[in-house]
Amino acid sequence: MKNEASDSDVKSNYKLWLKDSFFIILGIFSAAFALESFLLPNKFIDGGATGISLLIAETSEIPLYLLILFVNIPFVILGYKVIGKLFALKTALAILGLAIVLLTIDFPEITQDKLLVAVFGGFFLGAGIGLSVRGGSVLDGTEVLAIFLSRKLGTTIGDIIILINILVFLAAAYLLSIETALYSMLTYLAASKTLDFVIEGIEEYTGVTIISDKNEEIRAMIVEKLGRGLTIYKAKGGYGKQGVHKEYDVIFTVITRLEIRRLNIEITKIDPKAFVVMSKINDTRGGMIKKRSI
Repeated sequence: MKNEASDSDVKSNYKLWLKDSFFIILGIFSAAFALESFLLPNKFIDGGATGISLLIAETSEIPLYLLILFVNIPFVILGYKVIGKLFALKTALAILGLAIVLLTIDFPEITQDKLLVAVFGGFFLGAGIGLSVRGGSVLDGTEVLAIFLSRKLGTTIGDIIILINILVFLAAAYLLSIETALYSMLTYLAASKTLDFVIEGIEEYTGVTIISDKNEEIRAMIVEKLGRGLTIYKAKGGYGKQGVHKEYDVIFTVITRLEIRRLNIEITKIDPKAFVVMSKINDTRGGMIKKRSI
């Protein structure tokens, strides 16, 4: 029995490594294509470590593949300390792979139209970074630094990333031109949106909390009509001047954004006065939610 379990673990780990490797390799080629076919020939940059590498490449004679390596070395070391050994190893291999592809493969320039360069350069770069994240690594170490600084300074990761990118784009406006910096900001927006899309998937999930006197009817509707699982838990109200503490059941379920309208319609039919709170969920696991594969 132990041998069978061991063989099963080996197969599972092998499949996981194979899947991660596929995502990372695909991400490397997508990012390299964006850099050489769109951004570098048109002197556009992105945010983060990639943007710093592109900015130095534009203002010096140092090849981009070397800059990608050296700029990200501190982030790999920091990733080892902050996140873990496996993450640092995968990240180091991914960045090394990107540098090798940039050195050995000559991607053709696709267009010189600035708007197309900004949008599609950002799209392919964001897809590349997102795919590498799905594989358990990063091609841009800025987020590792943001995680580290957020813990030290007590700020959010998003605030740190925004601050870093403001500095990068200000440097681009000074060293290149204001127009280039503005187009580069558009590139960053396209890349960040694509990155979110690749990581979170096609469907965005929404957590829905429902409080109603007709909770049994709403429960039946969610299970039978929407085909979704749910959780019911006890709660106690805390409203009123006299401290009214009414006990009631609270329904919580997770749906996709495509189902929001239908759920609202069905709840209104049952109880127009129902209290409904919705919040975005970045990821789900298990239950009756099945994520679509990329």
